[in-house]
Amino acid sequence: MIALCTLLVLFAFFSIFGKRFCTADTMINLVESSYYIICMALGMTFIIATGGIDLSIGTVGMCGAIVGGVAYNVWGFPMWAALLMIIATTTLFGALNGFLVAYCKLPAFVATMGVMMISQGVGYIISEVQTMRFPIISEPDGWFKRVFFKSLNGFPMGIIYVAILFLVAAFLLRYTKLGKYACAIGSNKEATRLSGVNTKRWELSVYVVSGIFTGFAGLFYAATYTSVLPGSGSGMEMQAVAAVVIGGTSLAGGFGTIVGTLIGVFIMSVLKNGLMTVGLQQQWQVFFTGIAVLLAVLLDIYKTSKDGRTKG
Repeated sequence: MIALCTLLVLFAFFSIFGKRFCTADTMINLVESSYYIICMALGMTFIIATGGIDLSIGTVGMCGAIVGGVAYNVWGFPMWAALLMIIATTTLFGALNGFLVAYCKLPAFVATMGVMMISQGVGYIISEVQTMRFPIISEPDGWFKRVFFKSLNGFPMGIIYVAILFLVAAFLLRYTKLGKYACAIGSNKEATRLSGVNTKRWELSVYVVSGIFTGFAGLFYAATYTSVLPGSGSGMEMQAVAAVVIGGTSLAGGFGTIVGTLIGVFIMSVLKNGLMTVGLQQQWQVFFTGIAVLLAVLLDIYKTSKDGRTKG
């Protein structure tokens, strides 16, 4: 509720004081610039619910897009197969993260930082440090842009697929064993294991699911921006983490909210677009996002300590 109220206040503020903020073009741009961050944040919600974190999610998504670009431009794959390569690549990296965290018992911070560097290296090696370009919307193979990004008449097609992914993520977190065990692991991993749950398998599954969502992030990025630079993506993971935390998911684990994550993404997107309409540059968005993250974490700490005192 706090995140939702914050979003509404920001929207009202920029609608009143921003120049041409509350227009159809601005709203479409606000949504279109959020596609790939939404996908990353949806997957990150499951990971943070377990009490973990994934620092590789940004570079892995871009590595997947690079592999898809190489498959299309160099290896001669048809576009549909190149798009599948994006998701397959990120899923493999997600499985690697899960294996290192669940079975090798590496701290999530260390394991995913190592995979972040590996994915950057793979992107450099496989592309030979060359920018990968995808077809523009008017070209025959540009059909994937018309399907996943924007139709020829300008309708933002990505909204449909992001809505589907949102519903899938919400269903997985709320109604399946994956979501329930993810929160249980984050709440008390040892107690969950002693109750008969194979915590290693479910922790691995969480990272695999996150890898799949990251694959869609790479796909949406390629559809939105056409060119993908090898080694890029660093910093996107922080945007995903910020969205999840601002949305209300606890960094301590044990709880996750997909609706809150979506609200968190749009809070950052409204800040990014709204600050420019009042004459402030993009660096102010980073500044205010940092403040929002700190406030969200402080609120989470306060709620956690308050709950502890209540139970005590």
